[in-house]
Amino acid sequence: MSSWFKRIKQGIQTSTSEKKEAPDGLWHKCPNCKKTSTVKDLKEHYYVCDKCNYHNRINSAEYFEILFDNNQFEELFENIYPKDFLGFKDLKPYGARLVDAQKKSGLKDAMRVGVGKVQSNDLVIACMDFAFIGGSMGSVVGEKIARSIDYCIANKMPLMIISKSGGARMMESAFSLMQMAKTSAKLTQLAEAKLPYISLMTDPTTGGVTASFAMLGDLNVAEPKALIGFAGPRVIKETIKKDLPEGFQSAEFLLEHGFLDLIIDRKEMKQRLAVLLELFKH
Repeated sequence: MSSWFKRIKQGIQTSTSEKKEAPDGLWHKCPNCKKTSTVKDLKEHYYVCDKCNYHNRINSAEYFEILFDNNQFEELFENIYPKDFLGFKDLKPYGARLVDAQKKSGLKDAMRVGVGKVQSNDLVIACMDFAFIGGSMGSVVGEKIARSIDYCIANKMPLMIISKSGGARMMESAFSLMQMAKTSAKLTQLAEAKLPYISLMTDPTTGGVTASFAMLGDLNVAEPKALIGFAGPRVIKETIKKDLPEGFQSAEFLLEHGFLDLIIDRKEMKQRLAVLLELFKH
């Protein structure tokens, strides 16, 4: 009884940012094949269904735990906060929306940056958090990527960006769209410094993120079945007035048509990443 109570108590004390986007509670039902498993089993399988291989969405805390050796890393640029430059208001003021998102997610914005080792190879990982306003790209995301690149150049380290986003953050208007040019220009500097950049696209990677840094990797990698695209299928269909092919905008379709270099299962991600980092050294 005491261990059960302790477990519940511990659950209450866990901050939202440490929780997975995948399920709270003790049980999880796979959205794809409906298999029920314990959350503990799901975590042990890297939040991937052991029956149908469905990759549940996870946030930066889980990716850092999966990829960095012993989950040891230093978080960089954690004190950059978003600001409502425009006094933007839709259903509610953007300022209030930011406060809500910070409270609910336990995050400051839609990206966290960590530096650590992957099987003893140095790596800077900038990872998007879908839990914060749909992982939308605002000024903070652009600034964190820019500073990550400066850090990589100064310390001669490779960069990996894990994308999971609905695209540009409309509440920041042109400030958000300018991040597309800013991140692309900074990646040119990384390339000139001859440092590798691996882009990992996860479900979903869409909009201005796809149209900028997500597709500019020296290696463009995705998780299985990830949705990757710019505009939604309905908009494209209405524009070109044609039916879209089966599986359009899936990682597998993009790999077949030359937009991706590799699809890597999350369970193999760390091992394959370590091999790639070793190869880049030579």
